[in-house]
Amino acid sequence: MKARAGTQIRKVLIANRGEIAIRVIRSCRELGIRTVAVYSDADRGALHVRSADEAVHIGPSAARESYLVLDKILGACKQTGADAVHPGYGFLSERAEFAEALAAAGIVFIGPPPAAIRSMGDKTTARATVTRAGVPVVPGDNGPEGRGFPTSALALEAARKIGFPVMLKAAAGGGGKGMRLVAEEPKFEAAYTGAQREAKSAFGDDAVYLEKAIIGPRHVEVQVFADTHGNVVHLYERDCSIQRRHQKVIEESPSPAVDEGLRQRMGQVAVAAAKSCGYVGAGTIEFLLAPNKEFYFLEMNTRLQVEHPITELVTGVDLVRLQIAVAEGKPLPFTQAEIPRRGAAIECRIYAEDAIRFLPSPGKITLLRTPSGPNVRDDSGVTEGSEISVFYDPMISKLAVWGETREVAVQRMLRALAEYRVGGIKTNLAFHQRVLVEPDFLRGDYHTGYIDGHKDKILVQTPLEGDALDVVLAAAALQAERARPEPLASPEEATAAAPWPRAVGWRR
Repeated sequence: MKARAGTQIRKVLIANRGEIAIRVIRSCRELGIRTVAVYSDADRGALHVRSADEAVHIGPSAARESYLVLDKILGACKQTGADAVHPGYGFLSERAEFAEALAAAGIVFIGPPPAAIRSMGDKTTARATVTRAGVPVVPGDNGPEGRGFPTSALALEAARKIGFPVMLKAAAGGGGKGMRLVAEEPKFEAAYTGAQREAKSAFGDDAVYLEKAIIGPRHVEVQVFADTHGNVVHLYERDCSIQRRHQKVIEESPSPAVDEGLRQRMGQVAVAAAKSCGYVGAGTIEFLLAPNKEFYFLEMNTRLQVEHPITELVTGVDLVRLQIAVAEGKPLPFTQAEIPRRGAAIECRIYAEDAIRFLPSPGKITLLRTPSGPNVRDDSGVTEGSEISVFYDPMISKLAVWGETREVAVQRMLRALAEYRVGGIKTNLAFHQRVLVEPDFLRGDYHTGYIDGHKDKILVQTPLEGDALDVVLAAAALQAERARPEPLASPEEATAAAPWPRAVGWRR
């Protein structure tokens, strides 16, 4: 439902769980908006259920029988009188039919219009849409009818024209599912079959298309925001190149590889991409940044991103509050020139997992001590005693820090990681520590193949503690000093007491 100007949302149902549900509840509470949680059997005692004003049980533990069932979410809205739904990310957040069903029921969807979700959700359609707006895309082929390749023979013929190496990608989804890098022709058939099979399993659609593989790229994304009055802005970039199996694990803003000129160009292109589909609300334009500084549209995520806290830290903008205001029909409260960018922020995704094999480590959290202190933020959906379920993503929290410079942010993150204590399950805390003291990372010299290229140094289970931590902290400080890049802000900005000069957002 498109809100009319002057609409006031009074009760938000959060169609999600875990840390993002807690994040939305917090902004709603500040705004005086009541909240409704939904939960499955596995989440009966979850923190988001206890934190909301009301909670509705929606079914068995498996997401396909609870969080992914549109009718159950609609039923919970009707039961509680919720007049708006925030989808978070994942689950139903990028389902156009969900947004349409809410509109038909007279419920505000805190997200983009269904048409925008649909045009950006299909990767081949998205490429065609942004290309018409002049947005650069990776050279590729969407198939004979623009909707993927029906046979491996046709795909191989196209791959030969593009030139190896190529990437096979699922047309219907993202997150690394249905994606295969093919370095040479003899491996193409098996890769095509595997990509189709994985795409079918993940998205119910086996269509795959081709892109030229960019070797050694960075994954740099731009946060965009649009209102219903035709205003579109960007809130700068995030570097999400530290990935395992195409899944982000460490993000930072600004990107060490992006100078001010490139930042402006990427921002302008991201705004053009958002305008090309009539976008409204929070969205992210993802780019591949090649070593020669050319950049290409990868995809658009039509929702709030997991890594949104680092954008909030460097701009001072509460993105969830902004989502709600735009959903109420309000115009953006700032122009592009009025959005500050201060210092640097880093986010580490803290997972319950074996960080050497990257396998989930489900179980009960018997001890949980989270870090705090100046400019440290821990967005979590669990507490001591919580159960990390086999049914969902094993995220414990998103640990984010801000510093006047990148060097300060790295040092602060190392300190925060050293304070983190989790018992009863394995975590990737040691992995994050190892990455942050590795010389290439400290220089900002990394790309999407970083983890594979540094396995011997960072895939170590033992955390850094005591004297060993002191040594690496000192080494990190020295390395950072030697590799110091150009300042991220003016001296006046860098010494400011707060990470932003003024509040940028709505007040009721």
